[in-house]
Amino acid sequence: MPELFVTNFNRNYTGVSSTAAGVIRQQMSQYDLRLVGHSLPGAPDPISRRDARRLSRDAPEGRSFAIWHVRRNPEMQTAIWARDVLRLPIRIVFTSAAQRLHSAFPRWLISRMDAVIATTDKAAEFVPHVRAVVPHGVDTSLFVPAPDRTAAWAATGYPGQRGIATIGRIRPEKGTDVFIDAAIAALPDLPGVTALVIGKATSKHEKFLADQKARIAAAGLADRILFPGELAPERMVDLLPALDLCVQLPRYEGYGMAPLEAMASGVPLLASEAGYFRHFTQGGANGITVPVEAAPQAAEALVTLLSDPARLAQMAVHARQDASRLFSIDREAQGIAEVYEALWRG
Repeated sequence: MPELFVTNFNRNYTGVSSTAAGVIRQQMSQYDLRLVGHSLPGAPDPISRRDARRLSRDAPEGRSFAIWHVRRNPEMQTAIWARDVLRLPIRIVFTSAAQRLHSAFPRWLISRMDAVIATTDKAAEFVPHVRAVVPHGVDTSLFVPAPDRTAAWAATGYPGQRGIATIGRIRPEKGTDVFIDAAIAALPDLPGVTALVIGKATSKHEKFLADQKARIAAAGLADRILFPGELAPERMVDLLPALDLCVQLPRYEGYGMAPLEAMASGVPLLASEAGYFRHFTQGGANGITVPVEAAPQAAEALVTLLSDPARLAQMAVHARQDASRLFSIDREAQGIAEVYEALWRG
């Protein structure tokens, strides 16, 4: 019987999906593993929830129980039902990145976990049963710098000679409008630079998206601030190394995977002081942070960085080095494995 079940119930590819996929690719050689729910790049073909329950009826050989690793509310619910109602021999591990108090129902779900892994010390303050603090990592063998950034950008097919991007759901919490404010202010001083807003808006935020596009059109920048939509993971692997700068300006962020994937691709970061971003920039070695909602400061930083190729190139080298040294997926997978093994030891 499998010893590890990793759940992925969200059909959309999110930051949670990205980190789960990266860890699974490491774990496949270490554990008899099943992915439950929706597919992830590089992971085994997924099985259904029913099949996961069926395969969990008996404990795996040499273990007294299997582990279900969950990362979202519906996944916690399903695992709790399997353990507590169906009485299957499983234990549940939950990864928490939120740096704020969960609402009542998620708090109850998390209280039922056998072990919690927090991604940061701050996140650990808001959840019980924390067995370890394990920062998310990035697959530095998948995300790699481009040999020639100019050629890589040209190959994307987007206009201009250089590109910047913000990545994530299009909504106020992610600071999409802050990025657009900064881009509208900065792009007139940055000829040849194209800005991409990569992601999609749910139906709830369609008006928000329309308002942003209207503001861009009014500024005469509709040909330089583009909305490619949500891009497939394999396209992001090619696009990220072509960027000069990754710009993430959320009002709130639990952790943030896009900056790490950019850093591994040799791309510096301009970010708000949310999530774990200050740690990513490492005191200015890999990028710059600005206060939350500080569009004018972000615009100034855009012009400063993109007008200084030598400084940007040095940051790019440091970003890749720190992604490998401090935030590799190998380190995350090892930290998670230590939690599993501690549970199995009892």
